[in-house]
Amino acid sequence: MRRFFPALVLIALFLSFANAKAQERPSFIEGGVLRICTNPTLPPMTFVNGADLSALDGFDIALARALGAYWRVPVKFETMDFTGLFPSLSAGRCGLVISGVLKQASRERLFDAVSYLETSPVIVAPARIAPVTSFEALAGQSLAVESGTSYAARIEDINRDLTAQGKPPIVLQQYPSEDQVVQQVLVGRVQNFLSQDVELFYREAQLGGKLHVIYSPKLPGYTEFALYLRRAGSDRALLASALDALRQKGEITALEKKWNVGIAARKALGVAVERPRFNTTTFFSALFSMAFLKGAGMTLAIALASHAAAIVLSIPIALKLNAPRSLWHPFLRAYVAIFRGAPTLLQLLFIWNALPQFFPIFRESWFSPFLATWICLSINESAYQVEINRAALSAIDPGQLAGGQALGMSQAQIYRHVIFPQALRVALPPTINEFISLLKTTSLASVISLQELLFITQVQVARSFEFTEYYAAALVYYLAMVFAFLHLQKRIETRFVWASRDGAGRKSDKNTPTMPQAGGPRHAA
Repeated sequence: MRRFFPALVLIALFLSFANAKAQERPSFIEGGVLRICTNPTLPPMTFVNGADLSALDGFDIALARALGAYWRVPVKFETMDFTGLFPSLSAGRCGLVISGVLKQASRERLFDAVSYLETSPVIVAPARIAPVTSFEALAGQSLAVESGTSYAARIEDINRDLTAQGKPPIVLQQYPSEDQVVQQVLVGRVQNFLSQDVELFYREAQLGGKLHVIYSPKLPGYTEFALYLRRAGSDRALLASALDALRQKGEITALEKKWNVGIAARKALGVAVERPRFNTTTFFSALFSMAFLKGAGMTLAIALASHAAAIVLSIPIALKLNAPRSLWHPFLRAYVAIFRGAPTLLQLLFIWNALPQFFPIFRESWFSPFLATWICLSINESAYQVEINRAALSAIDPGQLAGGQALGMSQAQIYRHVIFPQALRVALPPTINEFISLLKTTSLASVISLQELLFITQVQVARSFEFTEYYAAALVYYLAMVFAFLHLQKRIETRFVWASRDGAGRKSDKNTPTMPQAGGPRHAA
């Protein structure tokens, strides 16, 4: 036995080394965590399964967790809009993109890709429409696709061929998410939509037999889903090796059966049933759910925080612009012009996706969607608030300043006790109006996955396809918040502006004379 002992030790060491080599961790696992970028609006690949936004589910989510288990590291998911997946990957916000993304040469010019699942494109139309055998049969018809995908470019190529044949092109319409694409056909706004077969299999029970596949085109580049990663050494080989190991263990096959995807998945899940036009149970469940309440709270919190910061930023700028012209004026005017002129959504995407490209510190976990939204809306809103404050300060008679100086008051005392109180009455109504507008603008933050009210609504719609019910619940929350601030605005105006004309005027008649105010009644200075 002793003669064989050294050989056994060598064999054990070799197997241990081989196993360690097979599970060598790629460099995109940073800090001992596998970070995944995904867009949770494509069942059954990736979606939110329930009211809890952290309850990510689907084939891709399970595959990501299997990879984490293979490399013995925890998995963290970064949810975002589809168009933000590759910018976030490039910025280093995650190591892999796993989100039902097709393997295509155009994307592989910038990123490495490893295939993991076969799929097929499908043209879907209402059940009453007969199947077709080519894209030529769709000439002149409307077709919906998800924006940010490569479908649009492919349809444009097909349209060039149709035009060359003297036929009308396909009318292309793009929508920000897959669920909205399907909804356009359901409501009759669009005649067809282009997607992948996996979603239709999952949606069949939800759609109640209203839609079916009329054409399965053979399109190169639309037959495989892939995991995407940044190009770095042997990372692609390590990822491919991990997927092969999971496939040999039967884990990927088990996931295909569970989620009804892959080349064998040609039967829809569930039973087709007719659904009610408006499900009151779903509506009230959403209306009183903790998820919607938290979403509304997040919307209100980011609006209040952004507007408060905007006011703080705008006051010194407004004072400087109202002062005699100096070297600061061109820069401050440029600041106001740029942030008023650029679309808010563009500013938000620049801060979230572009800043990490220039400054790696913004790739860290501390730079959250909330912080990015707060920075963007604060700067953007301050540009508008500058004009409100500047106009309010300009409305005050310069004699007020001279009168304060004659009384021996310092500059700070004059502004604190004379100028600002009067300017406040002028600025208050437009400031509250601007805040109400900002409250609705916060919905733009859903594109970077800030879990505000609209984001909560979209993930629930993507999961259940109950558009009307969830949108109605979100509408109730938005209207409740807006009406509350409209009521507050009315009370404040009554207290500090309009009521003061009569009330303060009568009091001043009985007491002391007042200093005149420009454009309004007399008030005590």
